[in-house]
Amino acid sequence: MAVNIPGLISLIVFYLLIMVFGFWGAWMKRKRGINKSEANMVANRDIGLLLGCFTMTATWVGGGYLLGTSESIYTPGMGLLWTQPPFCYSLSVLIGGCVFAKEMRRQGYVTMIDPFQRKLGRFMGALVSLPAICGEMFFAGAILSALGGTLVVIVGISHEVAVITSACIAVFYTLFGGLYSVAYTDVAQLIFMFFGMWLSIPFIFTNDALIAPITETAYWNQSWLGSWDMNFSGKWIDSTLMLIGGGIPWQCYFQRVLSAKTPTTARTLSIVSCFGCIFMSTPSILIGAAASSINWTATTYGPGTPLENGEEAMILPICLQYLTPPAVAFFGLGAAAAAVMSSADSSILALASMTTRNFYQPLIRPQASERELIWVMRVGTVLAGIVPTVCAIKVKSVFALWFLCSDLIYAILLPQLIAVVYFDPNSYGALPAYIYALIMRLGGGESFLGVPPFINYPGNVFPDKANFPFKTFTMITSLIMLLSISYAAKFLFEKGYIPAKYDFFDCKLAYGGRKIELVHLESKASKDESSSTNQKSEVESN
Repeated sequence: MAVNIPGLISLIVFYLLIMVFGFWGAWMKRKRGINKSEANMVANRDIGLLLGCFTMTATWVGGGYLLGTSESIYTPGMGLLWTQPPFCYSLSVLIGGCVFAKEMRRQGYVTMIDPFQRKLGRFMGALVSLPAICGEMFFAGAILSALGGTLVVIVGISHEVAVITSACIAVFYTLFGGLYSVAYTDVAQLIFMFFGMWLSIPFIFTNDALIAPITETAYWNQSWLGSWDMNFSGKWIDSTLMLIGGGIPWQCYFQRVLSAKTPTTARTLSIVSCFGCIFMSTPSILIGAAASSINWTATTYGPGTPLENGEEAMILPICLQYLTPPAVAFFGLGAAAAAVMSSADSSILALASMTTRNFYQPLIRPQASERELIWVMRVGTVLAGIVPTVCAIKVKSVFALWFLCSDLIYAILLPQLIAVVYFDPNSYGALPAYIYALIMRLGGGESFLGVPPFINYPGNVFPDKANFPFKTFTMITSLIMLLSISYAAKFLFEKGYIPAKYDFFDCKLAYGGRKIELVHLESKASKDESSSTNQKSEVESN
């Protein structure tokens, strides 16, 4: 495939603009004299409402979000009724803001894993965070892979060059500016997405190849609207709840929440971003609907149709390429690249933050200095860019791995998050619940990876053919098990039925009525921040 020189030039210009915004964020950090690892992770808790709404929305509206929505709308058997992610992820931001954001910010946490390590201990907290780390890693790999496919279609450069270049740029500005750079580039990227996607809509809908208005094709056979099948209603409900609940326990989400100036700001920016996510998904929905209403033989695309050629995953860039003028297609290209980088840099920073604060510092070097932690975070940022890049290039089923990690986050991490934020669990309940949820989810099989089920759920052949909501069943029963065993263990230790010498997890419970204080894992900086934040919260609540 020949390289499209004008498209390549526009892509270079776009990347240079992103670099400018990234270094501007780094300069803003330097101007404020910020040189601490915690401040890099949460931008010194200096993110206001407007900037917070931009960066929160841009984080969720990624390349997979836009391309996947159009693909699902266009694919026969799916359609709008089965295109759940844009609506479910928007609701997850809303619910996360109403249920978790204010409380997490009020406690002064630095990462999402902090409350786990405070209540469950260093090692159990690190174990619980593994699904989150894998999810962020494969999420970054999946969206980088999507970008590679997009640039192959429109520009003609190789998949490897597109992925490596985009990852290097995202790592570069994140390395120097931390969350400041990520937040400021998110503003530019969201603007690119808005104009690039909406600019293409009039040209696509006025193209001569459009057979009929989408309001008419919605009711044709195999239409973009989709059809409802009661035999799969259980699967639909299960997937919907999984996407909503599983969209909450992500470090890239809580990184924005914890960087907000006040707890009230953290909640508000989540609620506003819910509507931003829905609005930004609308062009992708319209493009998918238009693609199913196009006579592709009347375009320069061919031979065949995207569906016949197995290119439904690239239907959005294909529509931009063949249904709009070149200049508009290049703006759409910028929108797709912006969507990918806005999510990739967030995941890279999330990975570096969790590995530095929740693995290296508590498990390897508790006495590490600030200078050492900053360098560890920089190395972690580079590694967090390399691993997803390799996945995007080498692993063909990176999307499948990401979906599996999302399932595990829903089944394993969500119950644990609810417990540590609103209850008083301990490792005696957390560990069995963790193992139980892992077995129950994997027991349902994974069709993407070709793993057959080994637990006989009702009507289960593979998760995509099951009508029993086993993912939600696993999540709920895992939460019940976690709390039941935790409080049972606490009761037995407090009443003296189990001697203190058998407290293998060193939970420091009230043995035989003799209370022993639980020492939380938090730095002096976190204590000071939490204290000041509590005072602000009391004023706001009053």
